Amino acid sequence: MASLESLGGGGLVFGPPGMNEDEEEEEDQSVVLLSVLAQQGQVGLCFYDSKDSSLHYMMDTPDNYELHLLARGLELGKQRLLSAHLPFLPASLSEREKMSYLSSCMSFDSPLMLRAVGALLKCLDRRRVGVELEDSSVGVPILQFHAYTLKSVVCIDRDTYSVLQIFKSELHPSVYKLHSGEKEGLSLYGILNRCRCKFGSKLLRQWFMRPTQDLAVLHRRQEVIRFFTSPRNSDALSTLQASLRNITNIPTLLRRMSLSHTKVTDWQSLYKTVYNAVCIRDTVRHLPQSIQLFRDISEGFSDDLHHVASLISRVVDFETSIAEKRFSIKPNVDPAIDEKKRKMMGLSDFLTDVARRELEHLDARIPSCCVIYIPLIGFLLSVPRLPSMVEKEDFYIEGLDFMFLSEDRLHYRSQRTKELDDLLGDLHCDIRDMETAVMTQLQNTILEKSISLYKVLDLTAELDCLMAMSRASQEYSYTSPKMASHRTITVTQGRHPLLELCSPMFVANAFQSSELQGRVKMITGPNSSGKSIYLKQVGLIVFMALIGSDVPAKEAEIGLVDGIFTRMQSRESVSVGLSTFMIDLNQMAQALNSSTGNSLVLIDEFGKGTNSVDGLSLLAASVSHWLRKAPGDVPHVLLATNFHSLLQLGLLPSSGLLSLLTLETAVDGDELVFLYQLKEGICQSSYAANIATLAGLPTSIVQRGVEVSDLYRTGRPIKRIDKASSDEQANRCRSVVERFLNLDLEDKDLDLQHFMKEELLPSAGELLNLS
Repeated sequence: MASLESLGGGGLVFGPPGMNEDEEEEEDQSVVLLSVLAQQGQVGLCFYDSKDSSLHYMMDTPDNYELHLLARGLELGKQRLLSAHLPFLPASLSEREKMSYLSSCMSFDSPLMLRAVGALLKCLDRRRVGVELEDSSVGVPILQFHAYTLKSVVCIDRDTYSVLQIFKSELHPSVYKLHSGEKEGLSLYGILNRCRCKFGSKLLRQWFMRPTQDLAVLHRRQEVIRFFTSPRNSDALSTLQASLRNITNIPTLLRRMSLSHTKVTDWQSLYKTVYNAVCIRDTVRHLPQSIQLFRDISEGFSDDLHHVASLISRVVDFETSIAEKRFSIKPNVDPAIDEKKRKMMGLSDFLTDVARRELEHLDARIPSCCVIYIPLIGFLLSVPRLPSMVEKEDFYIEGLDFMFLSEDRLHYRSQRTKELDDLLGDLHCDIRDMETAVMTQLQNTILEKSISLYKVLDLTAELDCLMAMSRASQEYSYTSPKMASHRTITVTQGRHPLLELCSPMFVANAFQSSELQGRVKMITGPNSSGKSIYLKQVGLIVFMALIGSDVPAKEAEIGLVDGIFTRMQSRESVSVGLSTFMIDLNQMAQALNSSTGNSLVLIDEFGKGTNSVDGLSLLAASVSHWLRKAPGDVPHVLLATNFHSLLQLGLLPSSGLLSLLTLETAVDGDELVFLYQLKEGICQSSYAANIATLAGLPTSIVQRGVEVSDLYRTGRPIKRIDKASSDEQANRCRSVVERFLNLDLEDKDLDLQHFMKEELLPSAGELLNLS
């Protein structure tokens, strides 16, 4: 299966009826792993047949046209997935329940994956793989879903990108930009994207979408960033970035040239691009050639670029082209064109002489005339319209052929103008045709050098990305991480790259996860003490290292990481229609099922979306699952929780892989002070009352909450408070006291026992019932 690692997509494992995934495969059975590749509108199947150990790849062909159409149908793919034969699920499950399970295996927010899986299922159904001899009502049993990523690419899902704020789209505030919709907000991509050309920004986004484990690629990027972050190389950085501003869309320009749709602005853009590419090459050749990218630019930017730049500069007359809004060439490029242009330039004086001779042979009533040249029509004699020329019959002049009337001037073709047409021809059109031929020849010459131009695009985009990250590293005081092949992650004085920009003071914290110690870190602490920020901080530092960037820390050593999984944000999903807690469970299931010993798992407050006992039980079972694994299979786990009973009740097994941490706080009188400093230990209280007071809840509510919490923890009964009953009780007590005070104890007729029995005791009984 190693050969499949270089492919991207999703896979299904299926086999003959009655075969379960935990049963051993018999010799005459063939279990096949299929993958669908859907890229750039093409659909292909890749499948591995274990019977003959052969790998097959089939691209979309005319006979697979139905497969191609199916891959484009999102809803059809989803329905085919829900109706598939899945033996590992009870047959009684409803469609909604089946959707809940399938959403933990694949993302229903990924249209391309759903279309591809739908096409794959259609292929299985048509080929009847594994059930060729069965009745048509028997579907191909799907035993397992398996997703895999491209070779060396780190697995990161959409929820992780969202919760770590790697990308963040916001509506553009300008009404003129509403058609484009969005702009990049405060995000990691936003602060690192200092690219000077669009292709640099595009490539940087691709790096963000595909962080890599390939140490060779990371070292290639790091050596360039280290060079440009040095203050003594700031001049070279500024010079190169100034040249990069003029690198334009080379593929678009070459495509227009191949279609002969080139505009004057395209020639300007191409000349600027090639000229600045030559400047970049000359600058880079003076930089250390021990750096791989500099060496590639020095060798890849061939002399073809200088040839193209000089050719465009020598041929294209940009000033005339812009004025006339068409392609125009400079003098001394084509002698024939130069000769015709000289005739055009001297044509005015020549035509004046011709007009003077024509006037001598015209009617004396015509005061003046002129000879004009109109492209595509030729030379014409133009005379003013006389008052007597009313009808068309009046336009007739002997020896002249009437052509048309325009703005009270009559245009004729005379014998001399016909001779001019034969002698000079259509000069303007001839010049344009000849210049177009020169342009076509120039285009063909440039298209022959297209390989060199595409190299310019690839290498300048990479250089632009690395210089952008160098700028950010200088501005934010980042440091270059050490990338290693072991499984240890060490960060000294790490910082959150986004929060430190918004906070006047940020407390740095370390992170240490070795191969045998502290792989699972459980962090407790009050609400708002910084637990979630710490988790995101570690995730962002690891992510930045995996794209080759410097990181916000004093020192960092990042080992192998093949995936980042999170359970931190309950993202609603309209496409699936799951509850918030079900989405939390799906995220947790993804972390438990897909993480390896090289993965990073970030879990924040898992279990709070349901009953506290059930949530605590699920959390304890999940953590215990990791702690009972062999050390080599345990991922780097950071868990933030307020379930303090997880430790107090001893629900976790004793293991050296477990590390207990808390964020330090201090209590100054009734005020809770957050120190945001990570230390070993356990937080004994959530300080919920202090946090509630800081949040602005009324004091009476906070006090009642503290009272109920104390009664609950000590096992004492909690009495309900009712405001109306309390007022009534106070009024009754006041009434009884007033009646007693009004008694005249010296009155001999007073029956005190009767008063106590009939009035005081009943009132006291009612008061007791109210309380």
